[in-house]
Amino acid sequence: MRRVFPQWAGALAVKSALFITVMCCALAALLGVLVHVQVTDRTVGQARDLALDRLTNATRAYEAGDALLPGSAVDPRDLPGPLRRLTAGGQRGTMVAVSRGRPTMWAAGPVDGGRALAVRVDYTQQASTIEGLDDAILWSSLLAIGATLLVGAFAVTRVTRRLHATARVARRISAGDLHARVDDPRARNGSRPQDEVAAVASALDSMAASLQGKLLAEQRFTADVAHELRTPLTGLHAAAELLPPGRPTELVRDRVAALRTLTEDLLEISRLDAGRERLDVDSEELGALAARVVRASGTDTEVEIARDAWVETDRRRLERVLGNLVANAHGHGRAPVVLRVDGPVVAVRDHGDGYPPYLVAHGPQRFRSESGSQGHGLGLTIALGQAEVLGARLAFGNAPDGGAVATLTLPATPPAPSTAPAPPSPASPPAGPPAAP
Repeated sequence: MRRVFPQWAGALAVKSALFITVMCCALAALLGVLVHVQVTDRTVGQARDLALDRLTNATRAYEAGDALLPGSAVDPRDLPGPLRRLTAGGQRGTMVAVSRGRPTMWAAGPVDGGRALAVRVDYTQQASTIEGLDDAILWSSLLAIGATLLVGAFAVTRVTRRLHATARVARRISAGDLHARVDDPRARNGSRPQDEVAAVASALDSMAASLQGKLLAEQRFTADVAHELRTPLTGLHAAAELLPPGRPTELVRDRVAALRTLTEDLLEISRLDAGRERLDVDSEELGALAARVVRASGTDTEVEIARDAWVETDRRRLERVLGNLVANAHGHGRAPVVLRVDGPVVAVRDHGDGYPPYLVAHGPQRFRSESGSQGHGLGLTIALGQAEVLGARLAFGNAPDGGAVATLTLPATPPAPSTAPAPPSPASPPAGPPAAP
């Protein structure tokens, strides 16, 4: 099917072409039958009238005892059986049959003694006329069907191309490209009337523009709030450090630290939403990097290296992703927490109750966490955003035997840099003390 139709062709184009073909065939068949019936009736009627006139003349000549005209005979041997039986019943009739290898119009009637007087009229020309008419109807119908099908397919494919273009833009918008627009010419040109496809394209462009405006306003609001909070939080942190030691001071410092962390997370999310993050790529050994992340977290996390790998990545962002996953596993799951490296795939698993169904199905959502749990739901959101910047895929699931599993799949990795010393050049003299003169 892909070799017959272009990429933009789909079920609508095929169904429309089939519908047009069926309707054209039905219309051509109906018109052909009507024309055939009308012409055949007229032609047969004329031949029948001629045969009956000759039969009348032959009957008068027979009754007068005159010689019969050529083409007239009493009880001819090749008289069709139906006409012979009809005259035996005392009736007159006509019939088209083949006589002596030629189409013939027969007319027969009864005469004295129960005999049949029959007249034959050559019907070859009329039969050829009807046959030629049928051929003309057939070929003209096929030509009309082909022309209508081509014109209909051209018109339908123009519509399907525009529909497929609209669908592609809708998928790009769903994937996060809020700058995508259909920009249909009929929607732009006010002098031309809009059709249904142009109306859908215009509505999709309006929706994308409205959605883009709202998201940009939300991003600006988040960034402005985070920036405005940094200055008073800095002063609040300095003031908390001046408080005398004690349990109330510890509580104040702890809440101030949590508020500062939340503010920094909001700033990071606003930068990720803006899409202006740039990578600082370098070759990193994934196993060593994972071990550093676990040491920096200060948690009891087991590191398993099934298969080490070198990756081209932004070390700071990758450490941020793994650090957030480890922190989330300890904060919302239960020990033991295992970080496993298997080539370019890193999995962080805990042995708690697992991720909630909404997170597995739709990913992390900001400021949403299970009841009774601590946090604002931003750690996994940041991890997912940083993974997208790295070009990696971060998936969330639950292990069959219990526990949450976050799997980070990094892009294709280059070969590990060689650590073997370079062999000495053959032209270089061997190292050692100088020779004595």
